[in-house]
Amino acid sequence: MASERDTARAIIAAIGGAGNVRGLTHCATRLRFELADVSRVDQAAIDANPAILAGFPRQGDRYQVVIGGDVENIYHAVMALPGMTDVDADDVATADTGTTPDDATLDEAVSATPIPTFTAWRERGARWLTWFFEYLSDSFRPIIGVLLGASIIIAIVNLTTAFGMTVGGDDSPGGTFVTVMWKGVFYFLPIIVAYNASRKLKVDPWLGAMIMAAFMTPQYTGLMDLPTASCSVDATLGMRSCVVPVFGVPMLVSDYSGNVFVPLLMVLALAGLYHGLRRVVPANMRMVFLPFLSMAVITPLTGFVIGPFGVWLSNGICAALAWLSVHAPFAFAVMLPLIYPFLVPVGLHWPLNALMLMNVQMLGYDFIQGPMAVWNFACFGSTAGVLIVSLREHDKAMRSTALGALTAGLLGGLTEPSLYGIHLRHRLIYRRMLAGCAAGGVVIGVLGLMFPSVTPSGTVVHVVTASAFAFTSLLTIPVFDPMWVYMVSIGVGFIVPMLLIVALDYRTPEERARMRAADAEVADSGDGNAADDDNAANGGDAADNDDTVNDGSAMTRTVEASPVEDGVTLIGSPVPGRTISLDDVDDPVFASRALGEGVGVLPPSDPISGVETPVIAPVSGILKTVAKTGHAFGIKTDDDIEVLVHIGIGTVKMQGTGFAMMASKGARVRAGDVLATVDFGRIVESGCNAVTVMTVTNSSRMATVSPVLDVMLQPGDTAIRVER
Repeated sequence: MASERDTARAIIAAIGGAGNVRGLTHCATRLRFELADVSRVDQAAIDANPAILAGFPRQGDRYQVVIGGDVENIYHAVMALPGMTDVDADDVATADTGTTPDDATLDEAVSATPIPTFTAWRERGARWLTWFFEYLSDSFRPIIGVLLGASIIIAIVNLTTAFGMTVGGDDSPGGTFVTVMWKGVFYFLPIIVAYNASRKLKVDPWLGAMIMAAFMTPQYTGLMDLPTASCSVDATLGMRSCVVPVFGVPMLVSDYSGNVFVPLLMVLALAGLYHGLRRVVPANMRMVFLPFLSMAVITPLTGFVIGPFGVWLSNGICAALAWLSVHAPFAFAVMLPLIYPFLVPVGLHWPLNALMLMNVQMLGYDFIQGPMAVWNFACFGSTAGVLIVSLREHDKAMRSTALGALTAGLLGGLTEPSLYGIHLRHRLIYRRMLAGCAAGGVVIGVLGLMFPSVTPSGTVVHVVTASAFAFTSLLTIPVFDPMWVYMVSIGVGFIVPMLLIVALDYRTPEERARMRAADAEVADSGDGNAADDDNAANGGDAADNDDTVNDGSAMTRTVEASPVEDGVTLIGSPVPGRTISLDDVDDPVFASRALGEGVGVLPPSDPISGVETPVIAPVSGILKTVAKTGHAFGIKTDDDIEVLVHIGIGTVKMQGTGFAMMASKGARVRAGDVLATVDFGRIVESGCNAVTVMTVTNSSRMATVSPVLDVMLQPGDTAIRVER
C-alpha cells in the first residue's frame, strides 16, 4: 500500500486540489470534505485508489471519502500537505471581510427559489434536513474518542464490581477518584458540544464554549439554593429545576450538566447573531465587539429562553421514548435493529446518538443501545461469514478486507469498514444481515420481558439498559444490564447471518459463476505456448504477431501472464500510440504523480469518430475498480502492483458515451484481455483530451518505476518497467 503521505496527496489531487477544499472533518472512518466545486472530483481516481474503501458525494458541496480505521492518520497527512494550511483543524478560517465560507453553505441550505412550487419546497426541505444532520454529526464526531474512553472505564468498573473487586464505595476516596475519571466527560459535555457546534458554524469556538460554561459555574447553579427560588422535581426523570426571579423576571434554572440540546440550540442563535454582526462591525473592531455583543445578547437569551426550551424539549423526548420502551418494549426491541442498517449508511443515526446521551443524563440509563447492538453484531457476523467463505475459497483480497473490518468491529464497534468495504458492494449480504437483526431483536425483546433490568433508581424496566454511552463492542459488554441477556442477544444477531452466509454465500449465482470462470481461465492459462510467453517477455512486438489486429476491430491477441524479464515486471500499453511523460499530460493530478509514476499514450493519428479501439489489460490481475462510465480501470496483480488505466482527460463528463465495457469489477483478467472499446474520435469531438494515462498507483512501494518514453507502441508493447 502507498504511504500515508502518498495516499493523502492522491486524495487531495482527486478531489480537485487543495484550492477546492473549503472545509474538512473526519469521523471514525470517513474524511468529510466541503468543496468549492464538487464537479472537480475525479471519481475514477477515487475508485482506483486501493487505500480508499469508497468515495461519494453528499448534499450540495459535500463529499465523503471512506478510509477505514486509519482515517485519523490520513487526515493529519492531508492537513500537512502544501496548500492545506488555510484549513485549520477541521475548519476553514474565516476571513475578516466579506462572507465566511459557511455563510454560503447556510445560504445554499435555505435559499429561496423563484417559484415556490412543491418540488422547490421539497428540495429546500431536503437541503435543510441534510444540513441539520451534518450539524448534529459534526458537533459530536470529534468527541467520540473521549466518549468511548469514558465508556470503557465504566465497563471496567462494572466488570470488577461484578467479580467483587471494587476500589471502594462511591463515598471512598478511591471510588470517588475513579468516578471523576469518566464523569468529567459527561458533566462538561455541554461545553464540549458548544465548542464543536461553534466550529461547525464558523463561529469563534471559545465564544460558544464560554457562553455555555457560564451555566456550569457554581454561581449559576447556586441560584437554585436562594430563598427566593421555587423548586420542583420531575416525577418521571427526577430532574430538579427552580424558578428564580432575575432582574424581576422569572428564570427557570436547571442543572445543564450532560445536556446536549441546550448548547446545540444556543449555538444556532449565536451563529445567526455572530455572522450578522460581522457584516456591520468594522474589521478593526471585531476582536473586541464581536465577543462582547455576542455574550451580552446570547447569555441572557439562553438563560431566559433557549435553556428552558432545551430542557423542556430534551425532557419531553426522553420521557416519550421511555414511555415507549415501558409500554411497547418488544416492538421497540425488534424494530430498532431492523431500522439501523438503513440509517447508518446515510448518517441518520446521529440524532439517536444524541438521545442516548440524553437518556443517560436524564434517566441514569439508556435503553436504545441494547437493541442497537443487535444490529452492530449482525453486521459483524455477516463480515465473519464473508471471512470464512474467503478462507474456504482462498480469496486473499476479500480475506484481508474482511479480517480488518471484523477486527475494527469487534474491538472498536465500528460498522463502516464492513458496510463500505463489503456489504454495500454485495447487496445480498443485507438479506442475511437483516435476518440476524430480526432474530437478535426477537431474542432481546422476549428475554427483556422475562428478565427485566433494574435501573439505578430502582425502577424495573423490561429492556436491556446501558449505564453509559458506548460503542457496542466486545470491550463494552459490562456496561449493559442484564449482561447475560445482552450477550445472548448479540450472540444470536452475530451467529445467524454468519451461518447463512457460510451456507448460502454472500454473492449471487451470477457473481459466483463469473468468479469461478475467471479462476478456471487463469488456471488453464498455465498451459499456454512458451513461444508466446517469450515474445511477451521481450516486449511483445505486435508488428510480428499475426494475431494482432490494428484496424480498430476487436482485439484477439491475449498475453497469457504479466511478463517478467530479469525480475522486472513489464507493463504493456493498453492502446496503440506514442508514449509521453506525465509532465506533458494536460492534467495536474497525473502530472504531480499523486497517482504514481506512469506514461501517457497519444493516439497514433487524428482519431476518426465511429472507429472503436480496443483497450486491453496491461497486466494480469484482479479488476479492483471499474468506472461506471467505462473510462477508467484499476488492476491489482498477484504480486501487489496496482495499475490504473485512465482513458482520456475529462472523459467522465461523457457519461459513458463512446465507451463499451467488456469487463466487470472483481473479475480476474489476463494481460491482453479486452477491458473496453473506445471511440477516440468521440472523445475529441466532446472537447476532451484523447490521451490514455497509465500509472502505477503504489509506485512508492516499488524499487523503480521506469516509463518507456517517446516511442510508438502497439497494444501490449512494454510501456512501463517495474522493479519491486
